[in-house]
Amino acid sequence: MLKYLSRDHDVMIPDTVEIELREQSQTDAALRLVLEADWITVDRSTDLAYLQEFARFERLLAAGGRNRGECGVLALGTARGHQLIIDDRVASNHARRAGLNCRGTLALLCDAIRDKKLTVAMVSDLADDLLTGEYRLPFEKGRFAQWADENGLI
Repeated sequence: MLKYLSRDHDVMIPDTVEIELREQSQTDAALRLVLEADWITVDRSTDLAYLQEFARFERLLAAGGRNRGECGVLALGTARGHQLIIDDRVASNHARRAGLNCRGTLALLCDAIRDKKLTVAMVSDLADDLLTGEYRLPFEKGRFAQWADENGLI
């Protein structure tokens, strides 16, 4: 879905997200597809601007080795000015406080509905599939359309 929605844009992940995906792909085969996708670029930045921003966000977010992927995403956004796609609430709050251009997956999907790239039924099915895993959404299975309508998103 992301490939389709981002076909006019480059998609980049920091190496910290790649590391998290590699660790999780040992138990989730679907994540291997993300790692093998030729339309996703891994940024392996070592420049000072990125490293300083990463360290700043790591002090705010990382605990016990967790959230390093989010720190990398926030650092790329700060150092490079990229639009960020973040679903983690704490990380997205830090992004907004830092004045970064941050969106969540649901916002992108609602944009795609309004742009007539996707239908409500398609996104409803996708949301229900996400909810069957560990993905957290602000509505229960079968309630995407109601939630989006109540929030003026479609």
